Amino acid sequence: MFVTTISNTEVDIDTPAKVNLFLQVLNKRPDGYHNINSLFQAVSLFDRLHIKVAPNPEVSVNIVNEVDLPLGSDNLISKAYHLMKKEFGLRKGLSVTLEKNIPISAGVGGGSSDGAATILACNLLFNLEISYSQMAALAINVGSDVPFFFSGGQAIVSGRGEIVVDTNFPIDYKMILANADIAASTAASYAALKMDLTKPKAQFKLAKCGTVDELVKSLRPLDNDFEKLQLGLHPELGKIKESLLMSGALFVRMSGSGPTIFGIFKETPKIKVTKNLNRGGWRFYTVEPISLPKQDQFVRGRLRENYRGLGKATGQGEA
Repeated sequence: MFVTTISNTEVDIDTPAKVNLFLQVLNKRPDGYHNINSLFQAVSLFDRLHIKVAPNPEVSVNIVNEVDLPLGSDNLISKAYHLMKKEFGLRKGLSVTLEKNIPISAGVGGGSSDGAATILACNLLFNLEISYSQMAALAINVGSDVPFFFSGGQAIVSGRGEIVVDTNFPIDYKMILANADIAASTAASYAALKMDLTKPKAQFKLAKCGTVDELVKSLRPLDNDFEKLQLGLHPELGKIKESLLMSGALFVRMSGSGPTIFGIFKETPKIKVTKNLNRGGWRFYTVEPISLPKQDQFVRGRLRENYRGLGKATGQGEA
């Protein structure tokens, strides 16, 4: 997350999407969640939140662009605020203006990223002075992907999402995210796996990689355990995969529980690649992997530095 402006009463935060470079579902847990093993990577596609202190201890969300986003109690911005209100006895609320650019129910963590930004905003605006590790520990109560956004931007994520170990694999490549007009329910996707309470599967281990070619080679034998399921339900996703491969992608996979498909390219894809995707009528986004600032001194000192340049999007398009 990138804090771009801050004052005593308001803050602007750019919140990134993520992709799962691989995703293994190990087993179902007694609490109903699932243990996973995944490599998460933050990418330069952002929602933008302007968050102001409000006099009453409630949260309101106004979306500035035309997207169909539920804003009830299940919205992760609302869940994050009410968690912080309960934990810290907040007596004031938040007014949130959201520019929603990350596709919804797409497997790229947009809602989770917004929830993480709300936790950070509460910390800053209400002078709670808790660390990134403390915020990450609270974040699992908002959603399983939320703790990741308090990492350095690339991490092996396990447990149900609460175990986040920063990694240092190469990020000097480009990506296209392609998304058809399909919404995938995370809960329904997990339910469709039909996993009982069994002994966990053996975890994948990604080999050390010094170059993009080595990273791609290491990723190839690994899987996203949801991909076969979603390709069976939505043949359109197979067409997206084929189009990305024909356009020169080194590696193509689905992110999260779907349906977004990403392709890895060594260089920024040429215009003919995006024209090819346009023919399919899909939304596509040209992005790159990014690192995230993880600085507790920022939280404590409320530094007015502008972090926007560290995570500036390389561009996005919509077919």
